Amino acid sequence: MSSAPNGLHQYPIVQAPMAGGASCPPLAAAVSEAGGLGFLAGGYKTADGMYQEIKLLRGLTRRPFGVNLILPQYGHTDPAAVEVYRGQLAGEAGWYEVSLAAEDTAGTTDDAYDAKLAILLEDPVPVVSFTFGCPSAAALTALRRAGTFTMVTVTSVAEARAAQDAGADALCVQGIEAGGHQGTHRDDPKADGTGTGLLALVGQVREAVALPLVAAGGLMRGSQIAGVLAAGAVAAQLGTAFLACPESGAHALHKKALTDPLFPRTELTRAFSGRPARGLVNRFMREHGPYAPAAYPQVHHLTSGLRRAAAEAGDPQGMALWAGQGHRQARSLPAGQLVEVLAAEVAEAQSALQVVRRRSTS
Repeated sequence: MSSAPNGLHQYPIVQAPMAGGASCPPLAAAVSEAGGLGFLAGGYKTADGMYQEIKLLRGLTRRPFGVNLILPQYGHTDPAAVEVYRGQLAGEAGWYEVSLAAEDTAGTTDDAYDAKLAILLEDPVPVVSFTFGCPSAAALTALRRAGTFTMVTVTSVAEARAAQDAGADALCVQGIEAGGHQGTHRDDPKADGTGTGLLALVGQVREAVALPLVAAGGLMRGSQIAGVLAAGAVAAQLGTAFLACPESGAHALHKKALTDPLFPRTELTRAFSGRPARGLVNRFMREHGPYAPAAYPQVHHLTSGLRRAAAEAGDPQGMALWAGQGHRQARSLPAGQLVEVLAAEVAEAQSALQVVRRRSTS
């Protein structure tokens, strides 16, 4: 990641921390071993569950890796809207023969953030990144003192400036093309679908802050990585590209759907979690997306049983098939091989660009 992140890895390739099981120790280890930076997702698991995954990853590689944390969500969710959505999902529950999560067991809004942060301070890892907000300056300072490099996901210039002011070491600049959840610091329903494309956003953020930038959003090929490097990023973060790898913990139906003609496009939706997230358009998204309230993580917990039942029934039409806009370019290569292929593509694209530059100046 250039000299800025202290040479944490050989290639400018970061595997995105995909919460929900796709990011797992075997995948992160394979990426790190190949010269990229592998990541574990700390979200949607207990603090001990996160710690156990870190221990397993350390047993698979001695190379640097990262862990991602989800910031607590304390929005003003309308309980009545959640109950209305629960009623709309009653037919789904009957079809899959599962019960929707009861209100008192729908989970908390903090994702055990404090407990997870305490573990990462007591037993530091090389990199910690944050999503859905910016941690406190005190937290970032404590991590730095522990020897951890920190990165905050941003989707706008304002968020980038706030993260720089708080003391982040680097920024993950996420364009609207990205698969999975948009990492906005504030969930504003009025802003749905108004995000900025990656190349434009990298340019804007580069002019606004002095931190190293890691570009994320729809990147699937080395030539695209070379493009964001030329635009000012020091590395690229790829999620969907690694989703199809055999080491990925994603469901087999999810992997297959990435290149299945039945799922030709993606959209942003609140249908599965209550927060904008990009996924392959399927029946569940079409039928329920227009009515899903802005209620994260309440809707996430509400639909968790439905999503799990759909996967067990072999029905991708009821699953959350997170994917970026470049999903049709997915390659089911082993993760280590994919890193090597991407690195070779980056080098080839950069060499071609140098030839063009020499010709233009001769």
